[in-house]
Amino acid sequence: MSFRTASLAALAALGVAACTTVATAPEAQPQLSLDTLKTVTQQLSADEFEGRAPTTAGEEKTVNLIAQRFAQAGLQPANKGSWFQNVPLVEMTATPTALRITGGSQPLTFQHRTDMVANSYQVQPRVELANSDIVFVGYGINAPERGWNDYAGVDVKGKTVVILVNDPDYESPGLEGTFNGKAMTYYGRWTYKFEEAARQGAAGAFIVHETAPASYGWNVVQSSWTGAQYNMDDAGGHMDQSKVVGWLTNDAAKRLFAASGKNLDTLSAAAKQKGFRAVPLGMKASVSLTNQIKKQASKNVIGILPGRTRPNEYVIHTAHWDHLGRCDADKTGDDICNGAIDNASGTAGLIALAEAHAKAGRPDRSLVFLAVTAEESGLLGSRYYGENPIFPLAQTVAGINMDVLSLAGDARDFVAIGGAKSELDAYMRRAIAAHGLALKPEPSPQAGSYYRSDHFSLAKQGVPMLYAKLGNDLVNGGTAAGEAWSADYRTNRYHGPNDEYDPNWDWSGAMRELAIYYRIGR
Repeated sequence: MSFRTASLAALAALGVAACTTVATAPEAQPQLSLDTLKTVTQQLSADEFEGRAPTTAGEEKTVNLIAQRFAQAGLQPANKGSWFQNVPLVEMTATPTALRITGGSQPLTFQHRTDMVANSYQVQPRVELANSDIVFVGYGINAPERGWNDYAGVDVKGKTVVILVNDPDYESPGLEGTFNGKAMTYYGRWTYKFEEAARQGAAGAFIVHETAPASYGWNVVQSSWTGAQYNMDDAGGHMDQSKVVGWLTNDAAKRLFAASGKNLDTLSAAAKQKGFRAVPLGMKASVSLTNQIKKQASKNVIGILPGRTRPNEYVIHTAHWDHLGRCDADKTGDDICNGAIDNASGTAGLIALAEAHAKAGRPDRSLVFLAVTAEESGLLGSRYYGENPIFPLAQTVAGINMDVLSLAGDARDFVAIGGAKSELDAYMRRAIAAHGLALKPEPSPQAGSYYRSDHFSLAKQGVPMLYAKLGNDLVNGGTAAGEAWSADYRTNRYHGPNDEYDPNWDWSGAMRELAIYYRIGR
């Protein structure tokens, strides 16, 4: 992430100055505060914020801090004089029994957390799946425009479907194929797979976990799918969804298939081919869940810098403030998922950008700064805003999303997540050219990152949304160092108690990203 136009002395100053101006073109010189970036990241990820779970005491501290910093930055409250938009949520904490499998060569018992996780979207105190026939439906995709239907010729109403993660061609070396090769489509996302299973009438749906196509380990499934789970407070109580949704470890799935006289690897290979047909396993699943239910509004925080000449046209900046709250304890007993990088850093960046834009004076269009809730629960806060916008989406001309700033250091390249989906490429190319950066392809398109953050909620509503960040070609250490940093983060910190503030972080990459976001937004 090199400063092609900056001296080494300027680079060194970037790492220590309390308020640093990053050199860009004369028309866009942001006064970005490194002190704001560090201070807010450290505050939001402190133990006293308890991991920033929605509807908790940690939320109250979080949203009040963001509103306070928005006001200090010079923004105006954007929701009829309020900094907040209420997002009605239902919180459910499930206590599942073991998942019991009968009808095969031997009965199987899969334990919660170690062999499987199970939850329900249905808002009711008790949910039971009893003697439900099990059907393997491959990748669980129904895509008529691609000539693909894993549910063709099978009735899964009241049954339990077992589904593979990602798309059928995720192992392709390139981007050509029925499902875009190794670049995940939305059909590969776990959210889609549960949605389609419900549309097909399945009573239960379990995804088979595998680290490579999921892009995270079983530890992430454990931390994300246990404890309190959040959903929109729907008037129908989500009774149109499957009774039970969850994940199986790869080992549990192999044992399940073996007990049915079949082989998981063999059927998985068959499921990659067009024309695959679902396979009944001749076994039955039983599991019940007792749910603790709490309905309570969470909050999006929203501020605005009104425009001068076109105040009724809007450019929106988004970042999610929430994280997982308390999660699986590490070996030291620490059970707070602090979410320093994910996404205290992005929220701090949102505030730093607001400060810089306000210092520069009012732009032509209005700039909206939106810190959303419940991203970790399925992009709920941004989805709610997209369906209940404060400012008309038809007049929201563009947006920039920040989720996990780069703390690996400065780099020589820049990546647009999801490729050219945003329609903002020309702006992005000009901005990174001013910084001497090369535009590189997304390094891990199979991870489906485009569908995993808040820009997606607004993109689905037709707003051009950019989600882009520095790449892995680090100034210090090159691509090898960048890839090693990313791998270490995914393995040792992502969605775990070790995602904590580190005073030794190199902030030069994060400052670079913010300078680029500033230029594009301005």
